[in-house]
Amino acid sequence: MLGLLALLLAFTFSAALQRYEDRSQTVVAEANAIGTTYLRARLLPTGIQDEVQSLLRQYLDVRIQEGGVDATKPELHESLLHQAKLMEARLWNHALKAVAQDDRVVTSGLFIQSLNELIDTSGTRTAALNRHVPEIVLFVMFTTIVLTTATLGYASGIAGHRVTLAAFVLVLLIALVVFLIIDLDRPRRGVIQVSHESMLSLQQNFGPAQGHISQPGTAPDASQAPRP
Repeated sequence: MLGLLALLLAFTFSAALQRYEDRSQTVVAEANAIGTTYLRARLLPTGIQDEVQSLLRQYLDVRIQEGGVDATKPELHESLLHQAKLMEARLWNHALKAVAQDDRVVTSGLFIQSLNELIDTSGTRTAALNRHVPEIVLFVMFTTIVLTTATLGYASGIAGHRVTLAAFVLVLLIALVVFLIIDLDRPRRGVIQVSHESMLSLQQNFGPAQGHISQPGTAPDASQAPRP
């Protein structure tokens, strides 16, 4: 039973750690996509360039806020996600206007390519944050822990020996590993959090955002809705 428990702990810890690494990589990928889109916006016509870059700065601020929302605030999380989707729609509308004015591949074409990558990485990051170790795996792991510890205690009673220090250390180590698994698997709560250093560095490079940004927890402005 101890061997089976060790196998389950190793498998579950590996799965939780892999999901943590995936989340960290998606943050870096999204920061790179936003930065590339911001730089390629300089290729757009003058009348659109400033609007797009200002909107990208606002978009970055919203994505950073959304990544730091605690799991106990689902309404705020959904509000920020909705606001980000509206901004993506506005950016796409600006891309369509740019193509209408200049349809060359080296100008509008490169911007549209980077904008597509931005939208894709945004969805990938959101999906990675919502991906967890299957509940059935956690249930089997907890059941095995209970049965194993109960068996150890029963065997000690049958043999007439008290629980030794080694058994206490074993139980403490099992509890520590389980804590790490749960903490790694819940990115919006706990001690171990996904680093947003790449997004924060990009925010510093961009400077303060211009224009209106909805306050966290409030409904997005109707003026930010996508236009046909």
